[in-house]
Amino acid sequence: MANGFPFTTGAVLSATNMNGLTAFTVGSDQTADYTAVLADQYQALIPMNKATAIAFKIPTNASVAYPVGTVITVLNKGAGVCTISAVTSGTTTILSAGAVAASPTLAQYKTAACIKTATDTWYVVGAVA
Repeated sequence: MANGFPFTTGAVLSATNMNGLTAFTVGSDQTADYTAVLADQYQALIPMNKATAIAFKIPTNASVAYPVGTVITVLNKGAGVCTISAVTSGTTTILSAGAVAASPTLAQYKTAACIKTATDTWYVVGAVA
């Protein structure tokens, strides 16, 4: 089993737990700028939904200590462009193939995965511009 799943020593792995690992939890639409929280890790989908520009922010490791290997998936449902960036750009590094590597954007109906590869390093892959 991969590291980082939400089980503790002595926990019993039930069919419900196991089946839940294969499905996304779809969060509530975010209609204002949003900073990721610990509950956004694992199989969570964060829908951003605003008619004008909106931001999805990744906090520093000191604020939210996601395990290395964490993936956060962002879906932009709204007509406004969604920019993915760090809360503290001098501490947290965002890398992508976007026009601005540290601040990739998602157009409407586009999705990206934010992958933590080191303490304060994230790669954003997917339909970024």
